[in-house]
Amino acid sequence: MIRFEDVSVTYDGAAEPTVRAVDFEVPEGELVLLAGPSGVGKSTVLGAVSGLVPHFTGGTLRGRVTVAGRDTRTHKPRELADVVGTVGQDPLSHFVTDTVEDELAYGMESLGLAPAVMRRRVEETLDLLGLAALRDRPIATLSGGQQQRVAIGSVLTPHPQVLVLDEPTSALDPAAAEEVLAVLQRLVHDLGTTVLLAEHRLERVVQYADQVVLLPAPGAAPLLGAPADVMAVSPVYPPVVDLGRLAGWSPLPLTVRDARRRAGDLRERLSGREPAPAPLPPTAPPAPATSTAPGAPGTPRTAGTASTTPGTVRRPGLRGLWRRGATGAATASPAAGAPVAEVRALGVRRDGVQALRHVDLTVAPGETIALMGRNGAGKSTLLGSLVGLVEPRSGVVRVGGTVPHRSSPRELVRRVGLVPQEPRDLLYADTVAAECEAADRDAHAAPGTCRALVHELLPGVADATHPRDLSEGQRLALALAVVLAARPPLLLLDEPTRGLDYGAKARLVAVLRGLAAEGHAIVLATHDVELAAELAHRVVLVAEGEVIADGPTAEVVVSSPSYAPQVTKILAPQHWLTVSQVREALT
Repeated sequence: MIRFEDVSVTYDGAAEPTVRAVDFEVPEGELVLLAGPSGVGKSTVLGAVSGLVPHFTGGTLRGRVTVAGRDTRTHKPRELADVVGTVGQDPLSHFVTDTVEDELAYGMESLGLAPAVMRRRVEETLDLLGLAALRDRPIATLSGGQQQRVAIGSVLTPHPQVLVLDEPTSALDPAAAEEVLAVLQRLVHDLGTTVLLAEHRLERVVQYADQVVLLPAPGAAPLLGAPADVMAVSPVYPPVVDLGRLAGWSPLPLTVRDARRRAGDLRERLSGREPAPAPLPPTAPPAPATSTAPGAPGTPRTAGTASTTPGTVRRPGLRGLWRRGATGAATASPAAGAPVAEVRALGVRRDGVQALRHVDLTVAPGETIALMGRNGAGKSTLLGSLVGLVEPRSGVVRVGGTVPHRSSPRELVRRVGLVPQEPRDLLYADTVAAECEAADRDAHAAPGTCRALVHELLPGVADATHPRDLSEGQRLALALAVVLAARPPLLLLDEPTRGLDYGAKARLVAVLRGLAAEGHAIVLATHDVELAAELAHRVVLVAEGEVIADGPTAEVVVSSPSYAPQVTKILAPQHWLTVSQVREALT
């Protein structure tokens, strides 16, 4: 159904091909997983199937890609629309209409399907993806995960022969991800749909794949094979495979069920041992950042003004909120022992929906808290309240002694930093180097601070690279570095591992642990249960705008089938959370 014949893609201005020697076939009615580290060209390979590469991206495609017998070099995306349905990493760029139901119908309208057929398929898709309650909602009012389900639904309704999905579960909670993957399984097994998808959260999808195509490094030839065989040599692998490698299991298990069947001996070796206790949050607050005198080089850019990079125009956005009025401001530190943030009886109503109700939360210096819960539960709204972007309807929010929505940017920039789900809201320069230079100036940090963080999170990214040429995960890492350069006492992260591979995630964990050890408080909204297990001191579960659980990570996630990490499920009833804990206990 899909055939790559010695394909290479070189973008304009690039010295080397982004992908080369891509040669594999996806048979009809199979689900094939495209895996590999961030930035190796997975999105480029997917784009070549739909014709977006090179017709919209530019560059040169050598070799041949055919889909259902159509050559994508001679057929533009609109000429493949009846065959290929595509969902990219950014669902917002996918939408054409304003409401959920209209978006689900739009693709069928473009293909001229009969109204009766359209109505039936819309209803089927609403039920398949759990969207029936959202059918009349404006898309702009949905959470990121809900938007992702709508984007997937909009390409399912025309019933394409081929589905191309880029990170389809990255913004979904565990239950929603299972629902989407179950739908894909039904399409593959019952209808013969061909699915090619790229995903970094391999623990969610690798067990469903018929084959895995591994892109091991930028420009390297891909490796195609059975999932267990490829995972044995892959540089990226889920916790279940990591545990299997540690225990010496062969063949490697891909599912929790398979691993549990083999884990008897490992449980015996771990019997009588306990995971090392998580380090307690430090009591000392972070040290203030070094300030630059007013008027010195490093005056922040203001929303709507030209940047210092030629040809770059300042875009309004979240980064502008924190930059306005920040000249000369040193990072504020809370008094020793005082909470960094306090939320009491918080209620928020947004777009006619009660987003939060009676929420209480206290954040201590050095504490890392994971906000978890299904899509639309109110996690991003709570972060927005802490950073002053959302005004409470009732209750009190205080950050470092200030009320965020009543405080000036000059005050807030010294106390809190937010990395939103969409990293493009923080990035506007023409190169990675220019972004980092601007971040250092605006944070009054030593020159090179942001660039060092980028190197730590994204080794190998060139200074001259344009942010738009980075993958979604790479852009997120760059946005993290921009915010981390200011070293705020309170750091808020909304889905910080979306698009990150396991190596990049491990580097992020190391950076955040270092900040927490210095007394910085971290609150992250995440669906990544493995990240929460690795990093968080506390987990706060949110449902329908209310806090339903708040306690130590081990206590909350172990008792939750949905939010327990893979290692916990495999080694239950023993209370292990991560492979690193097991490895440490065995050494």
